[in-house]
Amino acid sequence: MWGKIAGILIIIFILFGLFVPINTTDITGTNTSTQNAQVAITYGETTNNNQNYKDMVDQYFMDHSDVNLDNAKTTIITANEVNQISQGISNRTYNENQILSCALVDLSTNNDLKVDVDKSKITLVTENMYKSALNSSGITQGYVVVTSPTTATGESALAGVMQSYEKATGKQIPDSLKDAANKEIYTESQVVNDSNATADQVADVVSQAKQQAEEQNTTDKTVINNIITNITQNNNININNNSINELADSVATSQSLKDEATNYQSQISDYVNTNDAQTLFEQIYNYITSLFNFNTDNSNSDSGSESNLTNNITENSTT
Repeated sequence: MWGKIAGILIIIFILFGLFVPINTTDITGTNTSTQNAQVAITYGETTNNNQNYKDMVDQYFMDHSDVNLDNAKTTIITANEVNQISQGISNRTYNENQILSCALVDLSTNNDLKVDVDKSKITLVTENMYKSALNSSGITQGYVVVTSPTTATGESALAGVMQSYEKATGKQIPDSLKDAANKEIYTESQVVNDSNATADQVADVVSQAKQQAEEQNTTDKTVINNIITNITQNNNININNNSINELADSVATSQSLKDEATNYQSQISDYVNTNDAQTLFEQIYNYITSLFNFNTDNSNSDSGSESNLTNNITENSTT
């Protein structure tokens, strides 16, 4: 028994010694791990082509996350890709000098979705708007950071966020869900421009409407139109009938794709909980824990010491 424990202790010290140099946190709070398979970044084409812009964006990402950007999966979203989305929704056309928004997605935690938007640069789309649209596509987990080197509406960033999710997980979001999420963002943005309502007020209306539509299990646009009308009236939000119709159409589309969104949500959850999405230390720790559990199950002696040692390892891993 003691021989097994000694062997396990040797493994712990060796593996922990190997682990510390490649996964530490410096005094700035930046994680220097080389294991960032769960992190993906999408740069807007304009930003990526300007080193000063890119450095500004990277600095924001480092200040608002604890990941090593050098090891993140990266991709570029182009004007052509944004136009493929926008032309079917808003009929807007962007050139290669207008794609500024950038996004970082971190799936190293399976907590609920959290969105951090650089409010000093992203002028229109809010955290609640991104979160609502992502939920419509089945994305309910992860940490999302959105910024831009100069002021930008943030409308094109959603496409980048979803590309980052695809890059991080290796799982493609169905086109129907992408279209619905982008339509939601563009519709809300248009409503904000055409009314006195704030972006967060509009996002809240959509969120409440989706919840009530789901509770009533309806995709009927007329019913959803009435739901939105009641919400705006009850909250003294002044939105014209045309805007209400547009929002109702967006919500109806999202509700009709609920099964697809649920399916994609389960795929992300499965990924986050698999070994593919674990850090090196998590895999080492789980392996060592399994060894302790095996020895505990096969011996009634010294279980307290083993438990205390396991607890110490857990504490060290969160330092």
